[in-house]
Amino acid sequence: MTSPTRVAVVTGGARGIGAATARRLSADGHAVAVLDLLEEQAAETAAGIVSDGGRALAVGVDVADAAAVEAAVARVRDELGAPTILVNNAGILRDNLLFKMSENDWDSVMSVHLRGAFLMTRALQAHMVEAKWGRVVNLSSTSALGNRGQANYAAAKAGMQGFTKTLAIELGKFGITANAVAPGVIQTDMIRETAERVGVPFEDFLAGMAKEVPVGRVGQPEDIAAAISFFCSEEAGFVSGQVLYVAGGPRA
Repeated sequence: MTSPTRVAVVTGGARGIGAATARRLSADGHAVAVLDLLEEQAAETAAGIVSDGGRALAVGVDVADAAAVEAAVARVRDELGAPTILVNNAGILRDNLLFKMSENDWDSVMSVHLRGAFLMTRALQAHMVEAKWGRVVNLSSTSALGNRGQANYAAAKAGMQGFTKTLAIELGKFGITANAVAPGVIQTDMIRETAERVGVPFEDFLAGMAKEVPVGRVGQPEDIAAAISFFCSEEAGFVSGQVLYVAGGPRA
């Protein structure tokens, strides 16, 4: 079944999982808006898509800023068309043990993950309702099950799951599905930062993590992009409110 061309928005699309997802959705035939606070890197990702024959636009935006989100979505609509696919991938880490965690560490993580997903979804849902078709995919994490040193991140990623299920209930009658993908250990710059925080060489950190994964390796951004691609497809129209753990094993 050939999917019609849609306009997709990927937040945190400059690198890692977001960039891989933007490339995959373009390969699926969609026009892609790459949104990120790192505007120059977002532009590089978009340029790569265009050079491969796709349609892409890079927009620098702080997803926790309501006015900036509205302006970014308006620009996507004007330059690519009304967006009906949204991947809420933007995220940050501010890891620390609870007694060392500052209020800013907590608030920053909640703001980017949860407020950002809320603002982006609120801004795009009008286009989806008008089209009577939409796909929302939120990035959760195996950390939602609890992870030492990540009280803020774990809470945010668990919150993404509740947010997803509620969107599925509220928006389903408009032909809109909402699902979440919960990655395990994925080889990205974010994981590199975690390795640096705990003082372990990156390759050693990955090797140690791989030993804990039943399939014997850490994930790649493309593994997550493939799952997101399915949730964004026409064929996934009867799948909504689900959380898919993509972690190389049964983590939930």
